[in-house]
Amino acid sequence: MPTSPRTAYLSGLLLALAGSVFFSAKAVVAKLLYREGIDAVTLIALRMLLSLPVFLAVAIYTWRRRPRLSANDMGRIAGLGLLGYYASSMLDFLGLQYISAGLERLLLFLTPSFVLLLGIVWLKRPVTARQWLSLVVAYGGVVLVFWHDLHLGGRSTVLGSALVLGAALVYAVYLLASGELLKRVGSVRLVALAMSVSSLACLAQYALLRPWPTLFEQSRAVWSLSLVNAGLCTVLPVFLTMIAVARVGAGPASLAGMIGPVSTLFLAYWLLAEPITGLQLAGTTLVLAGMLLLSSRAASPKA
Repeated sequence: MPTSPRTAYLSGLLLALAGSVFFSAKAVVAKLLYREGIDAVTLIALRMLLSLPVFLAVAIYTWRRRPRLSANDMGRIAGLGLLGYYASSMLDFLGLQYISAGLERLLLFLTPSFVLLLGIVWLKRPVTARQWLSLVVAYGGVVLVFWHDLHLGGRSTVLGSALVLGAALVYAVYLLASGELLKRVGSVRLVALAMSVSSLACLAQYALLRPWPTLFEQSRAVWSLSLVNAGLCTVLPVFLTMIAVARVGAGPASLAGMIGPVSTLFLAYWLLAEPITGLQLAGTTLVLAGMLLLSSRAASPKA
């Protein structure tokens, strides 16, 4: 039985929501890893080392699918991998050294606004009134929580926030740039190849900046947390998010990421003992209101 446009849209939103929750948990796992004494370069190298076998296996399995990839296609895929999964991730993990997990996820939440604005300027895409309204409502919540944390962290909060904002902007460019290639090449094949490139870049970075053998001399706790970071917070959400983008588009998929700040707030409270204040709860309520607007019938395309 054929799937209706509305069913496909709602399933895409659900995939985007799940991907956002798993991606968001990455910030909490990273904070736990930093408590074990490693830095951002080591963290991302371990993350990608453990992720690489999966992405390589999928890349090899999908290699012969049509259309065949040209040298130009491979160059574009390599560029997307370096942009969306290396540069953006590196900026994000660097920023996490200075700010809380909750604030990091709220700042990455700015990605939908960058996607919408870049989409208007770059691709001339229309934006519905409901999308704008959902964004405005949710941003009210972001502003409340950001203002709260900014008064507590001082200069380190400013530095960390700038790095994470850079990550959000880079990832927004990646989402838009991957759209046409994603439709032609296929989400699974594209993400497997792009993540393989990113993984190799992260490992090369470690080899250039650190003695290579030290990467394998980490404690059992670091390896265990890195396995969680690679499997549940990288491999799984990457595929979920890319499939969601293919079904509903970059804008709605990014807006669905509004659930990320909410899940991170409570995970950080549970696992990191980061406080939850009334101001943060008020902001969380506004974020949830924005999610309800996004998922309502009026926000989805007509069947």
